[in-house]
Amino acid sequence: MTARTALVTGANRGSGLAIATALHDAGWRVLALNRTPAGLPWLRERVVDLGRPGEVAAAVDELLAELADGDGLDAVVANAVDRAFGTVATLPPAAWQRALDVNLTSVVALVQAALPRLRAGEGGRIVLMGSHAGSRFFEGGASYCATKAALKALAEVLLLEEREHGVVTTLVSPGAIANLPGDSSEFKMSRESVGSTVRWLLEAPADLAVGEIELRPARLPGSLPVTGLDRLQAV
Repeated sequence: MTARTALVTGANRGSGLAIATALHDAGWRVLALNRTPAGLPWLRERVVDLGRPGEVAAAVDELLAELADGDGLDAVVANAVDRAFGTVATLPPAAWQRALDVNLTSVVALVQAALPRLRAGEGGRIVLMGSHAGSRFFEGGASYCATKAALKALAEVLLLEEREHGVVTTLVSPGAIANLPGDSSEFKMSRESVGSTVRWLLEAPADLAVGEIELRPARLPGSLPVTGLDRLQAV
């Protein structure tokens, strides 16, 4: 059986690396666009700064050109993110623009570059990594919250537009993830849990379209154990 192929952005660390690893361990061929090289022998990557969205299409084309004849692209995971925090009154214009470029414009460029190959396959999948910040807003989070909220709209439009071409889009909206080295808080989801969830979405039955999935930590500080449904959403 020919290995399936996924393209992941921001696969050099954190949840992006966990997603790429989960797919690799399940037998997928993994391509990546990374700002900093991961240097893993099984990861085919191109170094690109998604803050320059105009470079995305060429990087995607280069990666796809390396595939053997007949190998397709089965999935895309837009995971890379810019987190610039600051009040609306003080946020530098350059920080706002970079958040737009990385979190939104580069995602559109990625999808546009990948769609012809996704459409040509059987049951292409797109996962856009959103955030609770897209609906649970907070002071100082103008650029992050606004771009994640817009990503939700983009995911829904893509789902509506591309289903007829056999491509399904899912928005994954996680809460707190233990993304930093050494972070083992019981009140955050592990990177591996997020990675396994994304892999499940990419391997979901062909007749199933998951429009959005919200991920929550199984426990919160000061709370009683959560319900079984919440625990299923978090792993």
